Amino acid sequence: MTNTPVTPVPAPMHGLVESVETSEGAAVAAGAPLVVLEAMKMQHVVEAPAAGVVRRLPVAPGDTVAEGDPVAYLEFAAVGAAEVGAPQAGPAPGEADDGAVRADLAEVIRRHEIGLDAARPEAVARRHGTGRRTARENVEDLCDPGTFTEYGALTIAAQRRRRPLEELIERTPADGLVAGVGDVNGHQAVVMAYDYTVLAGTQGAMNHLKKDRMFELAARRGLPVVLFAEGGGGRPGDTDTTTVSGLDTMAFHLFARLSGRVPLVGIAAGRCFAGNAALLGCCDVVIATADANIGMGGPAMIEGGGLGVFAPEQIGPMSVQVPNGVVDVPVADEAEAVAVARRYLAYFQGPSPEWTAQDQRRLRSLVPEDRRRAYDVRAVIDVLADTGSVLELRRGFGAGVVTALVRIEGRPLGLIANNPGHLGGAIDRDAADKTARFLQLCDAHGLPVVSLCDTPGFMVGPDAEQTATVRHFARLFVTGAHLRVPICTVILRKAYGLGAQAMAGGSLRVPVATVAWPTGELGGMGLEGAVRLGFRRELEAIADPAERQAAFDGLVAAAYEQGRALSAATVFEIDDVIDPAETRRWISTAFGRAQVPPGGRGFIDAW
Repeated sequence: MTNTPVTPVPAPMHGLVESVETSEGAAVAAGAPLVVLEAMKMQHVVEAPAAGVVRRLPVAPGDTVAEGDPVAYLEFAAVGAAEVGAPQAGPAPGEADDGAVRADLAEVIRRHEIGLDAARPEAVARRHGTGRRTARENVEDLCDPGTFTEYGALTIAAQRRRRPLEELIERTPADGLVAGVGDVNGHQAVVMAYDYTVLAGTQGAMNHLKKDRMFELAARRGLPVVLFAEGGGGRPGDTDTTTVSGLDTMAFHLFARLSGRVPLVGIAAGRCFAGNAALLGCCDVVIATADANIGMGGPAMIEGGGLGVFAPEQIGPMSVQVPNGVVDVPVADEAEAVAVARRYLAYFQGPSPEWTAQDQRRLRSLVPEDRRRAYDVRAVIDVLADTGSVLELRRGFGAGVVTALVRIEGRPLGLIANNPGHLGGAIDRDAADKTARFLQLCDAHGLPVVSLCDTPGFMVGPDAEQTATVRHFARLFVTGAHLRVPICTVILRKAYGLGAQAMAGGSLRVPVATVAWPTGELGGMGLEGAVRLGFRRELEAIADPAERQAAFDGLVAAAYEQGRALSAATVFEIDDVIDPAETRRWISTAFGRAQVPPGGRGFIDAW
């Protein structure tokens, strides 16, 4: 009988002895298993607290023990390697083998790899044969390297009742929607890309759930969303559901609720119909490739409705969707679309620490001295803004007003400018709609607005009234009256009538600064029209046409002298008449460091 103390090893919990892993008299190392207990369907290994010899085992399989009951008696002692037997293969107890791949992990890795492009060479080759990239290639290009984390990568189409499981795993990876969170320009964003190689990019039961999850995540975390919306609409072939109509899906509601809360960027390449087009239309900005076709119904839906038989290329081509205003930025291909998306998001990710600008003295000569000579307002914008910082939206629509995102001294801003090359700068229906929505966009995301005013006013006349201008023009006043962001208005030349007031948010008193260049002229209406109306009787009384024209010219000259910006400044209708070269300084001073937090606006009009 040894005189060395024997120490009991207690049970850590109440449980059933499932097995005894050693024997009396055995030498054990620290951490060696002594007994396995079963409690609440889980196995718990009781280990030797130190090296020694097992002197007694008071329990056997099937015994019940209470917490603290001894399950073994151990005589602590130094034990040699030979006494405990040959070393076990693999890591010691409690240590990890970083190189080991267990069967369960190997299956997870295999399932993830099946969905990657490398495992789908035929589908990828077909995709590349159309001149387009895969969904994963677009996501990889958009996100900063190594930052994309995919949600729902193992999802498959809900068609187990009609197709073998392994076939669904191989042929319907991610249920056709690559979705997750990645960094874009160093800032997180939700990124989602429909994959046309999987069931033609249709919206299935599982990828609807994924959309719901990602849209809720974007709302909760305040993340922008970039959506590659290529593909068809609802998928009729899913069988593993109890759905009758599918009209209870939440994706469209959840995505629309993001409008005005976070930036929404939609990219269309190839065919984008039905449900995908509906999501695309909710986006703040729509970027589309030259080969895109966008429509609320594809060929099958059109034919099914008895509306005729059409090829996909006949439905919503860019020759239609750019001039009608659906597409904000047309691009050549997906690579350019991704580049524009990254650039667009950058305006909502804070100021740029580095910037350059052209010699501002160039602005002095860009507006001609001849007040009737047209000029290129985009040249003014390019000089005024930081070099390379102008991103124009909806250039092909509403030509009377330029709407663009710009930077001045690195600060992102919105900019609106009348275009004297179209209707002399008059604002027609399309230009009003385009401008009102752009102001909403800037307001929702906290971008101050620079307004370059050169307009004779709203477009009028019987033809104009057929386009419901009374309502469309009013959008500018209603939107301007509810802006949270500041406006700075710069009158380049003409500021006449209601149109000029609309360009200033409703009144020249609304902007934080209203200044004019030396070429500026202001009035309740255009000078020529004002003279014709105000002096009609006097002019009609002059019989000689040449004399009448000379009188008219004299009255216009007098009216111009009275309406010059310098004259308006003397009665403080505007804040100052400035050297055009000082415009950037005025804008930066007017906006100061004031910040308007994004998300305070209800929503941004889809139109």
